[in-house]
Amino acid sequence: MNRKISQKSIETFVSCLVQEEKSSATIAKYTRDIEKLRKYAKNREITKALMIEYKKYLYDTGKYKTTSINSFIIAANRYLEYMNWQDAKVKTFCVQNDPFCAEDKLLSKQEYKTLVNTANQQGKFRLSMILQTICMTGIRISELSAITVSSVRQGHTEVKNKGKLRQIILSPSLQKLLLLYIKNEGIESGIVFKTSHGAPLDRSNIWKEMKNLCIYANINPEKVFPHNLRHLFALSFYQVGHDIAKLADMLGHSSIETTRLYIKTSSTEHCRQLEEMDLICATTIPHN
Repeated sequence: MNRKISQKSIETFVSCLVQEEKSSATIAKYTRDIEKLRKYAKNREITKALMIEYKKYLYDTGKYKTTSINSFIIAANRYLEYMNWQDAKVKTFCVQNDPFCAEDKLLSKQEYKTLVNTANQQGKFRLSMILQTICMTGIRISELSAITVSSVRQGHTEVKNKGKLRQIILSPSLQKLLLLYIKNEGIESGIVFKTSHGAPLDRSNIWKEMKNLCIYANINPEKVFPHNLRHLFALSFYQVGHDIAKLADMLGHSSIETTRLYIKTSSTEHCRQLEEMDLICATTIPHN
């Protein structure tokens, strides 16, 4: 039996994902990950031994985080299930969750405000509004097209992602800003953030604009990408209400364990919170 990855099998696998109503982003990622495995296999048959070898190769290159390798394996295993090659599936790496976010990866509220102010100063009002919309709603960059003129006027919108439908509330302050932006830009209907041809903005273009903005805002570009704004929303919302179940619903997470990853703080912030507990008494140890 031929157990080689063919272009046709990838196409039918993608069709299966479409039928399962997977998001376009998920389908694109699975496709890239299967192509990665196909390139490694080099027309060899897919066996358990090859998959173990592939898993070791991904780790030994040192190019990928363990979590990224696990995502590659999950995609590969899903494809193997589809092809009825379950005997070739391999386990993911066990990963101990880091309780803190790396200091150089965490975007602070002040840095976010600096980005917004810099965008406004440069006349990049669309970028400014995109930053604020994501950060005030927690939506994914792929969900920006749900922000329409009618939804802004209503003060809420609905987002469908990964087979789930959730309602997004636009705060009065965000609604006011968006209405002003819509008026100034002369947008009468449809998607608010769109190209000159009326199509939804491409995530790569938004990402590029954000990176360029870092130069003028004097902020580490490693901290600035659309998903980090979603993290900032999650952390800010949790710090106000400490309701992780409600936050999970707002982010569209099926598991609270996923939401927990979004509310991790830096070790510096953790130390500050420990000091605020004020549990150290006056020094009783005698000085020499």
